[in-house]
Amino acid sequence: MSVPLLALLLDLVFGDPPNRAHPVAWMGRWIGGWQARTPRQGRAWPLLAGLGILLSGVGGSALVGCAVERVSARLPRPLALLLRAAALKATFSLRGLVRAADDVRRALVAGDLPAARHWLGWHLVSRDTRDLSPAQVAAATVESLAENASDGVVAPLLYAALGGLPAALAYRFVNTADAMLGYRDPEHEWLGKVPARADDVLNALPARTTAMLIILITGVLTEDARRAWRVWRRDARRTASPNAGHPMAAMAGALGVELEKVGHYRLGQGLRAATAEDIARAQRIVWGVGVLAALLASLLSARRGGLARRARRCT
Repeated sequence: MSVPLLALLLDLVFGDPPNRAHPVAWMGRWIGGWQARTPRQGRAWPLLAGLGILLSGVGGSALVGCAVERVSARLPRPLALLLRAAALKATFSLRGLVRAADDVRRALVAGDLPAARHWLGWHLVSRDTRDLSPAQVAAATVESLAENASDGVVAPLLYAALGGLPAALAYRFVNTADAMLGYRDPEHEWLGKVPARADDVLNALPARTTAMLIILITGVLTEDARRAWRVWRRDARRTASPNAGHPMAAMAGALGVELEKVGHYRLGQGLRAATAEDIARAQRIVWGVGVLAALLASLLSARRGGLARRARRCT
């Protein structure tokens, strides 16, 4: 079994480790600690601080990835495979994403709109959810499933295939820094600018790959792959983010629903409103995307020499 496929299996069976043992939580503490020490006045100092946070974190994460690969290169093959797979699993969470969406779905099915809004805001989005209708809650959940399938699953697997564990962990740090600092409010505008731009660059390929995987698995699941393709090509650039619109537009077309963030974008305009059942359909698509991404990463990794051989580059 390949490292990406074993990592996916570990994720499905065990889920995420507790925060105290999770590398992403460690990254968050590093970012938060430096953020608390960053001056807020002007532009230059926050901008330089954001650059420093990014470079130090990316460098440290890559070094950790190199260390894991160096240790694994000295272990028997089964143990080396398990170690690398466990480290790679820490960079993504497919099971956690689907479970978070399921909390919202079950609340909607039960008719408990306040609970659905709560779980949506708790797990998946940063927007204000207090006034969202059931259809808007369902749509936001579908959007989050699609977008997080890209940066939370496909991207780490893709970068692991292209650059080994150092690349996967470095990507995860950039994405975490953007999630924590990449806001356009006075406190974060300049501090988060470098992490946000770096995240845009690194997610360009994964976002488009995810859209294609959504369309492919849509055909496998007998959904409307042609409609998914049409809506993707038409609506992918309608979001402020250069990347988020790609998987979200493909998902809107796959499900035949309109995904709207009021005042910001509308994907799949003219299609019907989303429901709790569409969340379940999106969950199935995301599961399929995760499996296809792991298979793709395995093929790319094998073609480029495998994660085990690339460990020599860290020595």
